[in-house]
Amino acid sequence: MTKPSLLWFRHDLRLTDHPALLAALAEGGPVLPVFVLDDEAAGPWRAGGAARWWLRHSLAALQGDLAARGAPLLLARGRAETVLPALADALGAARVHAGRAVEPWARRQTQRVHEALAAAGRALALHTTVLLREPHGFGAASGKPYAVYTPFARTMLAAGAPPAPLPAPERIPAPAAQPGGESLDSLGLYPVPGEPDWAAGFPALWQPGEAGAAARLARFVTGPLGAYDTQRNLPGMAGSSGLSPHLRWGEVSPRQVWQAARQAGAAAGGTETFLKEILWREFAYHLLWHRPEMPEAPLRAEFAAFPWQEEAALLQAWQRGRTGYPIVDAGMRQLWQTGWMHNRVRMIAASLLVKHLLQPWQAGAAWFWDTLVDADLASNSASWQWVAGCGTDATPYFRVFNPVLQGEKFDAAGQYVRRFVPELARLPDAFLHQPWAAPAPVLAAAGVRLGVTYPRPVVDHAEGRARALAGFATLRA
Repeated sequence: MTKPSLLWFRHDLRLTDHPALLAALAEGGPVLPVFVLDDEAAGPWRAGGAARWWLRHSLAALQGDLAARGAPLLLARGRAETVLPALADALGAARVHAGRAVEPWARRQTQRVHEALAAAGRALALHTTVLLREPHGFGAASGKPYAVYTPFARTMLAAGAPPAPLPAPERIPAPAAQPGGESLDSLGLYPVPGEPDWAAGFPALWQPGEAGAAARLARFVTGPLGAYDTQRNLPGMAGSSGLSPHLRWGEVSPRQVWQAARQAGAAAGGTETFLKEILWREFAYHLLWHRPEMPEAPLRAEFAAFPWQEEAALLQAWQRGRTGYPIVDAGMRQLWQTGWMHNRVRMIAASLLVKHLLQPWQAGAAWFWDTLVDADLASNSASWQWVAGCGTDATPYFRVFNPVLQGEKFDAAGQYVRRFVPELARLPDAFLHQPWAAPAPVLAAAGVRLGVTYPRPVVDHAEGRARALAGFATLRA
Protein backbone atom coordinates (compact mmCIF):
# COMPACT_ATOMS: atom_id res chain seq x y z
CA MET A 1 0.00 0.00 0.00
CA THR A 2 1.33 3.44 -0.97
CA LYS A 3 2.29 5.57 2.00
CA PRO A 4 0.34 8.77 2.70
CA SER A 5 1.78 12.22 2.07
CA LEU A 6 1.47 15.49 3.93
CA LEU A 7 0.59 18.69 2.08
CA TRP A 8 1.83 21.70 4.03
CA PHE A 9 -0.18 24.79 3.10
CA ARG A 10 1.70 28.05 3.64
CA HIS A 11 0.91 31.21 1.68
CA ASP A 12 -0.83 29.24 -1.07
CA LEU A 13 -4.34 28.67 0.25
CA ARG A 14 -6.00 27.31 -2.90
CA LEU A 15 -6.51 24.07 -4.83
CA THR A 16 -6.17 25.31 -8.42
CA ASP A 17 -2.67 25.62 -9.91
CA HIS A 18 -1.10 24.10 -6.82
CA PRO A 19 1.97 22.05 -7.87
CA ALA A 20 2.62 20.85 -4.30
CA LEU A 21 -0.89 19.43 -4.04
CA LEU A 22 -0.68 17.67 -7.39
CA ALA A 23 2.76 16.26 -6.55
CA ALA A 24 1.40 14.83 -3.30
CA LEU A 25 -1.50 13.23 -5.19
CA ALA A 26 0.87 11.85 -7.82
CA GLU A 27 2.48 9.65 -5.18
CA GLY A 28 -0.69 7.58 -5.27
CA GLY A 29 -1.49 7.42 -1.58
CA PRO A 30 -3.81 9.39 0.68
CA VAL A 31 -3.00 13.03 1.36
CA LEU A 32 -3.40 14.97 4.59
CA PRO A 33 -3.53 18.76 4.07
CA VAL A 34 -2.07 20.71 7.00
CA PHE A 35 -1.78 24.37 7.95
CA VAL A 36 0.58 25.29 10.79
CA LEU A 37 0.30 28.66 12.50
CA ASP A 38 3.90 29.24 13.57
CA ASP A 39 3.92 32.73 15.06
CA GLU A 40 7.12 32.01 16.97
CA ALA A 41 9.03 31.41 13.76
CA ALA A 42 7.58 34.53 12.14
CA GLY A 43 8.47 36.68 15.15
CA PRO A 44 7.87 40.37 14.35
CA TRP A 45 6.63 39.35 10.93
CA ARG A 46 3.70 37.28 12.13
CA ALA A 47 0.59 38.35 10.25
CA GLY A 48 -0.74 41.70 11.46
CA GLY A 49 -4.26 42.35 12.69
CA ALA A 50 -5.98 42.89 9.34
CA ALA A 51 -4.09 40.04 7.69
CA ARG A 52 -5.05 37.69 10.52
CA TRP A 53 -8.70 38.53 9.91
CA TRP A 54 -8.19 37.57 6.27
CA LEU A 55 -6.27 34.42 7.16
CA ARG A 56 -9.05 33.19 9.44
CA HIS A 57 -11.68 33.49 6.73
CA SER A 58 -9.35 32.14 4.05
CA LEU A 59 -8.70 29.02 6.11
CA ALA A 60 -12.44 28.58 6.63
CA ALA A 61 -12.95 28.74 2.87
CA LEU A 62 -10.11 26.29 2.27
CA GLN A 63 -11.61 23.88 4.80
CA GLY A 64 -14.86 23.91 2.83
CA ASP A 65 -13.14 23.47 -0.52
CA LEU A 66 -11.12 20.52 0.75
CA ALA A 67 -14.11 18.90 2.46
CA ALA A 68 -16.01 19.03 -0.83
CA ARG A 69 -13.23 16.90 -2.32
CA GLY A 70 -13.14 14.40 0.53
CA ALA A 71 -10.23 15.71 2.58
CA PRO A 72 -10.05 17.55 5.90
CA LEU A 73 -7.71 20.47 6.63
CA LEU A 74 -5.76 19.74 9.77
CA LEU A 75 -5.01 22.95 11.66
CA ALA A 76 -2.07 23.09 14.04
CA ARG A 77 -0.25 25.72 16.07
CA GLY A 78 3.40 25.56 17.10
CA ARG A 79 6.83 25.17 15.60
CA ALA A 80 6.55 23.67 12.15
CA GLU A 81 9.74 21.66 12.62
CA THR A 82 8.06 19.92 15.55
CA VAL A 83 4.50 19.65 14.25
CA LEU A 84 5.21 18.32 10.76
CA PRO A 85 7.63 15.49 11.69
CA ALA A 86 5.22 14.40 14.44
CA LEU A 87 2.34 14.26 11.96
CA ALA A 88 4.46 12.43 9.41
CA ASP A 89 5.41 9.90 12.08
CA ALA A 90 1.82 9.40 13.18
CA LEU A 91 0.68 8.78 9.60
CA GLY A 92 3.74 6.91 8.40
CA ALA A 93 4.21 9.53 5.67
CA ALA A 94 7.52 9.50 3.85
CA ARG A 95 7.28 12.95 2.32
CA VAL A 96 5.94 16.43 3.03
CA HIS A 97 5.09 18.58 0.00
CA ALA A 98 5.02 22.38 0.32
CA GLY A 99 5.40 25.62 -1.58
CA ARG A 100 8.75 27.36 -1.47
CA ALA A 101 8.73 30.50 0.71
CA VAL A 102 10.73 33.68 0.12
CA GLU A 103 10.46 35.53 3.44
CA PRO A 104 13.72 35.31 5.46
CA TRP A 105 11.98 33.89 8.54
CA ALA A 106 10.12 31.34 6.41
CA ARG A 107 13.33 30.27 4.68
CA ARG A 108 14.89 29.59 8.07
CA GLN A 109 11.74 27.71 9.03
CA THR A 110 11.97 25.65 5.84
CA GLN A 111 15.53 24.66 6.65
CA ARG A 112 14.60 23.57 10.17
CA VAL A 113 11.69 21.48 8.86
CA HIS A 114 13.96 19.89 6.26
CA GLU A 115 16.54 18.98 8.89
CA ALA A 116 13.95 17.60 11.31
CA LEU A 117 12.33 15.45 8.64
CA ALA A 118 15.68 14.22 7.32
CA ALA A 119 16.70 13.19 10.83
CA ALA A 120 13.64 10.94 10.87
CA GLY A 121 14.34 9.52 7.41
CA ARG A 122 11.66 11.62 5.70
CA ALA A 123 11.81 14.25 2.98
CA LEU A 124 10.56 17.77 2.32
CA ALA A 125 9.71 18.44 -1.34
CA LEU A 126 9.39 22.11 -2.32
CA HIS A 127 7.42 23.47 -5.27
CA THR A 128 6.76 26.84 -6.93
CA THR A 129 3.36 28.03 -5.71
CA VAL A 130 3.50 31.82 -5.21
CA LEU A 131 5.70 33.12 -8.03
CA LEU A 132 6.00 32.98 -11.79
CA ARG A 133 9.67 31.97 -11.55
CA GLU A 134 11.87 31.21 -8.59
CA PRO A 135 14.53 33.77 -7.63
CA HIS A 136 17.42 31.30 -7.39
CA GLY A 137 18.95 30.89 -10.81
CA PHE A 138 17.16 33.91 -12.30
CA GLY A 139 19.63 36.73 -12.78
CA ALA A 140 21.18 39.17 -15.18
CA ALA A 141 23.72 38.22 -17.83
CA SER A 142 26.42 39.24 -15.39
CA GLY A 143 25.33 36.43 -13.11
CA LYS A 144 24.22 38.85 -10.43
CA PRO A 145 20.60 39.25 -9.31
CA TYR A 146 18.63 42.14 -10.74
CA ALA A 147 18.58 45.28 -8.60
CA VAL A 148 16.52 47.43 -10.97
CA TYR A 149 12.95 46.69 -12.03
CA THR A 150 13.02 47.65 -15.72
CA PRO A 151 15.68 45.16 -16.90
CA PHE A 152 14.18 42.54 -14.61
CA ALA A 153 10.75 42.97 -16.21
CA ARG A 154 12.26 43.02 -19.68
CA THR A 155 13.98 39.68 -19.09
CA MET A 156 10.85 38.16 -17.56
CA LEU A 157 8.80 39.18 -20.57
CA ALA A 158 11.45 37.94 -23.00
CA ALA A 159 11.36 34.52 -21.29
CA GLY A 160 7.85 34.04 -22.62
CA ALA A 161 4.52 33.28 -21.03
CA PRO A 162 4.59 31.30 -17.79
CA PRO A 163 3.28 27.73 -17.87
CA ALA A 164 -0.49 27.35 -18.01
CA PRO A 165 -2.21 27.01 -14.63
CA LEU A 166 -2.86 23.49 -13.40
CA PRO A 167 -6.43 22.33 -12.73
CA ALA A 168 -7.73 21.59 -9.25
CA PRO A 169 -8.17 17.90 -8.46
CA GLU A 170 -11.70 16.55 -8.30
CA ARG A 171 -10.98 14.26 -5.33
CA ILE A 172 -8.33 14.18 -2.62
CA PRO A 173 -8.13 10.81 -0.87
CA ALA A 174 -7.73 11.27 2.87
CA PRO A 175 -6.00 8.92 5.33
CA ALA A 176 -8.42 6.58 7.06
CA ALA A 177 -7.14 7.61 10.50
CA GLN A 178 -6.10 11.20 11.13
CA PRO A 179 -4.45 12.91 14.07
CA GLY A 180 -6.44 15.54 15.91
CA GLY A 181 -5.81 19.23 15.33
CA GLU A 182 -6.85 22.67 16.45
CA SER A 183 -10.20 24.27 15.74
CA LEU A 184 -10.18 27.42 13.68
CA ASP A 185 -11.32 29.47 16.67
CA SER A 186 -8.57 28.08 18.89
CA LEU A 187 -5.85 29.42 16.57
CA GLY A 188 -6.46 32.85 18.06
CA LEU A 189 -6.98 34.63 14.77
CA TYR A 190 -9.10 37.77 14.69
CA PRO A 191 -11.82 38.46 15.64
CA VAL A 192 -11.45 37.45 19.28
CA PRO A 193 -14.81 36.88 21.00
CA GLY A 194 -15.62 39.63 23.47
CA GLU A 195 -13.30 42.25 21.95
CA PRO A 196 -14.44 45.17 19.76
CA ASP A 197 -14.66 44.00 16.15
CA TRP A 198 -12.75 46.75 14.34
CA ALA A 199 -13.00 44.64 11.17
CA ALA A 200 -16.80 44.55 11.27
CA GLY A 201 -17.03 46.28 7.89
CA PHE A 202 -14.60 43.98 6.10
CA PRO A 203 -17.06 41.18 5.15
CA ALA A 204 -19.13 43.57 3.05
CA LEU A 205 -16.02 44.48 1.04
CA TRP A 206 -14.02 41.28 0.82
CA GLN A 207 -14.60 37.58 0.19
CA PRO A 208 -11.48 35.73 1.35
CA GLY A 209 -10.86 32.34 -0.22
CA GLU A 210 -10.30 30.83 -3.63
CA ALA A 211 -13.88 31.40 -4.80
CA GLY A 212 -13.65 35.07 -3.84
CA ALA A 213 -10.37 35.40 -5.70
CA ALA A 214 -11.81 33.78 -8.83
CA ALA A 215 -14.85 36.05 -8.75
CA ARG A 216 -12.77 39.20 -8.30
CA LEU A 217 -10.39 38.20 -11.09
CA ALA A 218 -13.31 37.54 -13.45
CA ARG A 219 -14.89 40.91 -12.64
CA PHE A 220 -11.61 42.69 -13.22
CA VAL A 221 -10.65 41.18 -16.58
CA THR A 222 -14.16 41.74 -17.98
CA GLY A 223 -14.42 45.27 -16.58
CA PRO A 224 -11.74 47.61 -15.19
CA LEU A 225 -8.86 45.95 -17.07
CA GLY A 226 -10.10 47.55 -20.30
CA ALA A 227 -9.48 51.05 -18.92
CA TYR A 228 -6.65 50.15 -16.54
CA ASP A 229 -4.16 52.48 -18.25
CA THR A 230 -6.25 55.55 -17.47
CA GLN A 231 -8.25 54.62 -14.38
CA ARG A 232 -5.78 52.72 -12.19
CA ASN A 233 -4.50 55.98 -10.69
CA LEU A 234 -7.94 57.40 -9.85
CA PRO A 235 -8.84 56.42 -6.27
CA GLY A 236 -12.40 57.63 -6.64
CA MET A 237 -13.08 54.91 -9.22
CA ALA A 238 -12.97 51.10 -9.03
CA GLY A 239 -10.14 51.00 -11.55
CA SER A 240 -7.71 48.61 -9.87
CA SER A 241 -7.96 44.84 -9.57
CA GLY A 242 -8.31 44.46 -5.79
CA LEU A 243 -6.46 41.16 -6.15
CA SER A 244 -3.57 41.98 -3.84
CA PRO A 245 -4.92 40.24 -0.70
CA HIS A 246 -5.87 37.17 -2.74
CA LEU A 247 -2.35 37.04 -4.18
CA ARG A 248 -0.80 37.66 -0.78
CA TRP A 249 -2.49 34.56 0.66
CA GLY A 250 -2.11 32.54 -2.52
CA GLU A 251 -5.84 32.13 -3.12
CA VAL A 252 -5.03 32.75 -6.76
CA SER A 253 -1.66 32.17 -8.40
CA PRO A 254 0.19 34.78 -10.49
CA ARG A 255 0.02 32.30 -13.38
CA GLN A 256 -3.78 32.31 -13.17
CA VAL A 257 -3.83 36.10 -13.11
CA TRP A 258 -1.40 36.30 -16.01
CA GLN A 259 -3.39 33.89 -18.15
CA ALA A 260 -6.73 35.57 -17.39
CA ALA A 261 -5.37 38.99 -18.33
CA ARG A 262 -3.88 37.65 -21.56
CA GLN A 263 -7.07 35.82 -22.49
CA ALA A 264 -9.07 39.04 -22.07
CA GLY A 265 -7.67 39.92 -25.48
CA ALA A 266 -7.31 43.21 -27.30
CA ALA A 267 -10.51 44.55 -25.79
CA ALA A 268 -8.67 44.85 -22.47
CA GLY A 269 -6.46 47.78 -23.37
CA GLY A 270 -4.74 47.90 -20.00
CA THR A 271 -3.35 44.37 -20.07
CA GLU A 272 0.31 45.26 -20.60
CA THR A 273 0.27 47.88 -17.87
CA PHE A 274 -1.43 45.50 -15.48
CA LEU A 275 1.03 42.70 -16.15
CA LYS A 276 3.86 45.07 -15.31
CA GLU A 277 2.28 45.43 -11.87
CA ILE A 278 2.35 41.65 -11.52
CA LEU A 279 6.01 41.77 -12.47
CA TRP A 280 6.64 44.48 -9.85
CA ARG A 281 5.29 42.04 -7.24
CA GLU A 282 7.58 39.36 -8.67
CA PHE A 283 10.54 41.76 -8.58
CA ALA A 284 9.88 42.55 -4.91
CA TYR A 285 9.93 38.84 -4.05
CA HIS A 286 13.15 38.27 -5.97
CA LEU A 287 14.69 41.29 -4.28
CA LEU A 288 13.72 39.99 -0.83
CA TRP A 289 15.21 36.60 -1.65
CA HIS A 290 18.58 38.15 -2.50
CA ARG A 291 18.45 40.95 0.09
CA PRO A 292 16.83 39.45 3.19
CA GLU A 293 17.64 42.55 5.23
CA MET A 294 15.14 44.57 3.17
CA PRO A 295 12.29 44.66 5.74
CA GLU A 296 14.49 46.26 8.40
CA ALA A 297 17.47 48.01 6.80
CA PRO A 298 17.91 50.38 3.85
CA LEU A 299 19.31 48.65 0.79
CA ARG A 300 21.47 51.70 0.13
CA ALA A 301 23.93 51.69 3.00
CA GLU A 302 24.33 55.47 3.12
CA PHE A 303 20.70 55.82 4.21
CA ALA A 304 21.55 54.28 7.59
CA ALA A 305 22.77 57.78 8.48
CA PHE A 306 19.66 59.65 7.28
CA PRO A 307 18.66 62.30 9.87
CA TRP A 308 15.13 61.14 10.67
CA GLN A 309 13.30 63.27 13.22
CA GLU A 310 11.09 60.79 15.02
CA GLU A 311 8.05 62.39 16.61
CA ALA A 312 5.19 60.30 17.98
CA ALA A 313 2.58 63.04 17.50
CA LEU A 314 3.35 63.38 13.79
CA LEU A 315 3.28 59.62 13.28
CA GLN A 316 -0.07 59.37 15.07
CA ALA A 317 -1.57 62.23 13.05
CA TRP A 318 -0.59 60.36 9.90
CA GLN A 319 -1.89 57.02 11.17
CA ARG A 320 -5.27 58.49 12.09
CA GLY A 321 -5.77 60.51 8.92
CA ARG A 322 -5.35 63.88 10.65
CA THR A 323 -2.48 65.43 8.70
CA GLY A 324 -4.51 68.29 7.23
CA TYR A 325 -3.83 67.09 3.68
CA PRO A 326 -7.17 65.68 2.43
CA ILE A 327 -5.86 63.15 -0.09
CA VAL A 328 -3.52 61.68 2.52
CA ASP A 329 -6.15 61.66 5.24
CA ALA A 330 -8.65 60.00 2.91
CA GLY A 331 -6.15 57.24 2.21
CA MET A 332 -5.30 56.63 5.84
CA ARG A 333 -8.99 56.47 6.77
CA GLN A 334 -9.72 54.15 3.87
CA LEU A 335 -6.97 51.91 5.21
CA TRP A 336 -8.44 51.85 8.71
CA GLN A 337 -12.00 51.29 7.54
CA THR A 338 -11.41 48.77 4.76
CA GLY A 339 -8.01 47.16 5.38
CA TRP A 340 -6.82 48.40 2.01
CA MET A 341 -5.65 51.62 0.37
CA HIS A 342 -5.52 52.63 -3.28
CA ASN A 343 -2.00 52.21 -4.65
CA ARG A 344 -1.58 55.79 -5.90
CA VAL A 345 -2.64 57.10 -2.50
CA ARG A 346 -0.24 54.70 -0.77
CA MET A 347 2.60 56.46 -2.57
CA ILE A 348 1.31 59.94 -1.71
CA ALA A 349 0.73 59.05 1.95
CA ALA A 350 4.10 57.32 2.27
CA SER A 351 5.91 60.24 0.67
CA LEU A 352 4.34 62.68 3.12
CA LEU A 353 5.41 60.58 6.09
CA VAL A 354 9.04 60.02 5.14
CA LYS A 355 9.78 63.26 3.31
CA HIS A 356 7.59 66.05 4.68
CA LEU A 357 7.44 64.65 8.21
CA LEU A 358 10.89 62.96 8.28
CA GLN A 359 9.53 59.88 10.03
CA PRO A 360 11.43 56.62 9.40
CA TRP A 361 10.05 54.52 6.58
CA GLN A 362 10.12 51.51 8.91
CA ALA A 363 7.43 53.17 11.07
CA GLY A 364 5.15 53.54 8.08
CA ALA A 365 5.85 50.01 6.91
CA ALA A 366 4.98 48.70 10.39
CA TRP A 367 1.62 50.51 10.35
CA PHE A 368 0.80 49.13 6.92
CA TRP A 369 1.86 45.67 8.10
CA ASP A 370 -0.74 45.72 10.86
CA THR A 371 -3.60 47.39 9.00
CA LEU A 372 -3.47 46.02 5.42
CA VAL A 373 -5.32 42.83 4.54
CA ASP A 374 -2.75 42.47 1.74
CA ALA A 375 0.27 43.08 4.00
CA ASP A 376 3.03 41.32 2.10
CA LEU A 377 6.59 41.43 3.40
CA ALA A 378 8.25 41.67 -0.01
CA SER A 379 5.94 44.21 -1.62
CA ASN A 380 5.49 46.30 1.53
CA SER A 381 9.23 46.55 2.19
CA ALA A 382 10.23 47.18 -1.43
CA SER A 383 7.55 49.84 -1.90
CA TRP A 384 8.46 51.75 1.25
CA GLN A 385 12.13 51.70 0.31
CA TRP A 386 11.17 52.92 -3.16
CA VAL A 387 9.31 55.91 -1.74
CA ALA A 388 11.99 56.67 0.83
CA GLY A 389 14.68 56.63 -1.86
CA CYS A 390 16.78 54.00 -0.10
CA GLY A 391 15.96 50.95 -2.23
CA THR A 392 18.05 49.53 -5.04
CA ASP A 393 15.49 50.84 -7.53
CA ALA A 394 14.01 53.86 -5.81
CA THR A 395 12.30 57.13 -6.60
CA PRO A 396 14.88 59.97 -6.85
CA TYR A 397 15.53 61.70 -3.54
CA PHE A 398 14.41 65.04 -4.97
CA ARG A 399 10.99 63.68 -5.95
CA VAL A 400 8.74 64.94 -3.16
CA PHE A 401 5.06 64.56 -3.95
CA ASN A 402 3.01 67.73 -3.50
CA PRO A 403 -0.10 66.33 -1.78
CA VAL A 404 -2.27 69.20 -3.01
CA LEU A 405 -1.32 68.78 -6.65
CA GLN A 406 -1.55 64.99 -6.35
CA GLY A 407 -5.08 65.31 -4.97
CA GLU A 408 -6.14 67.74 -7.66
CA LYS A 409 -4.69 65.55 -10.39
CA PHE A 410 -5.99 62.16 -9.32
CA ASP A 411 -9.16 63.11 -7.44
CA ALA A 412 -10.19 66.18 -9.40
CA ALA A 413 -13.91 65.82 -8.71
CA GLY A 414 -13.29 64.90 -5.10
CA GLN A 415 -15.23 61.61 -4.95
CA TYR A 416 -12.50 59.94 -2.92
CA VAL A 417 -11.89 62.71 -0.41
CA ARG A 418 -15.59 63.36 0.08
CA ARG A 419 -16.18 59.68 0.80
CA PHE A 420 -13.49 59.25 3.44
CA VAL A 421 -13.20 62.80 4.79
CA PRO A 422 -16.90 63.69 5.01
CA GLU A 423 -16.29 66.79 7.12
CA LEU A 424 -14.96 68.42 3.94
CA ALA A 425 -17.72 67.16 1.65
CA ARG A 426 -19.42 70.53 1.20
CA LEU A 427 -16.27 72.39 0.16
CA PRO A 428 -16.11 73.44 -3.51
CA ASP A 429 -13.70 71.46 -5.69
CA ALA A 430 -11.37 74.43 -5.91
CA PHE A 431 -10.59 74.23 -2.18
CA LEU A 432 -11.22 70.58 -1.40
CA HIS A 433 -7.56 69.61 -1.53
CA GLN A 434 -6.34 72.75 0.24
CA PRO A 435 -9.08 73.85 2.65
CA TRP A 436 -6.75 76.31 4.39
CA ALA A 437 -6.78 78.38 1.18
CA ALA A 438 -10.57 78.79 1.23
CA PRO A 439 -11.97 82.21 2.24
CA ALA A 440 -13.68 82.33 5.62
CA PRO A 441 -17.21 82.61 4.13
CA VAL A 442 -16.59 79.50 1.99
CA LEU A 443 -15.39 77.53 5.01
CA ALA A 444 -18.36 78.69 7.06
CA ALA A 445 -20.84 77.73 4.32
CA ALA A 446 -19.27 74.27 4.16
CA GLY A 447 -19.34 73.87 7.94
CA VAL A 448 -15.56 73.59 8.14
CA ARG A 449 -13.68 75.04 11.12
CA LEU A 450 -9.97 74.60 10.56
CA GLY A 451 -8.24 73.30 13.63
CA VAL A 452 -11.57 72.14 15.05
CA THR A 453 -13.59 70.04 12.62
CA TYR A 454 -10.58 69.43 10.37
CA PRO A 455 -6.90 69.98 11.19
CA ARG A 456 -4.59 72.48 9.61
CA PRO A 457 -1.61 70.90 7.79
CA VAL A 458 0.90 69.42 10.21
CA VAL A 459 3.63 70.91 8.02
CA ASP A 460 3.67 73.38 5.15
CA HIS A 461 4.47 71.67 1.84
CA ALA A 462 7.32 74.00 0.92
CA GLU A 463 8.82 73.74 4.39
CA GLY A 464 8.48 69.96 4.41
CA ARG A 465 10.07 69.63 0.99
CA ALA A 466 12.98 71.85 2.02
CA ARG A 467 13.56 69.75 5.15
CA ALA A 468 13.53 66.57 3.10
CA LEU A 469 16.05 67.91 0.59
CA ALA A 470 18.26 69.12 3.42
CA GLY A 471 18.19 65.67 4.95
CA PHE A 472 19.12 64.06 1.65
CA ALA A 473 21.93 66.59 1.20
CA THR A 474 23.65 65.30 4.33
CA LEU A 475 24.07 61.92 2.64
CA ARG A 476 26.03 63.48 -0.21
CA ALA A 477 28.27 65.61 1.99
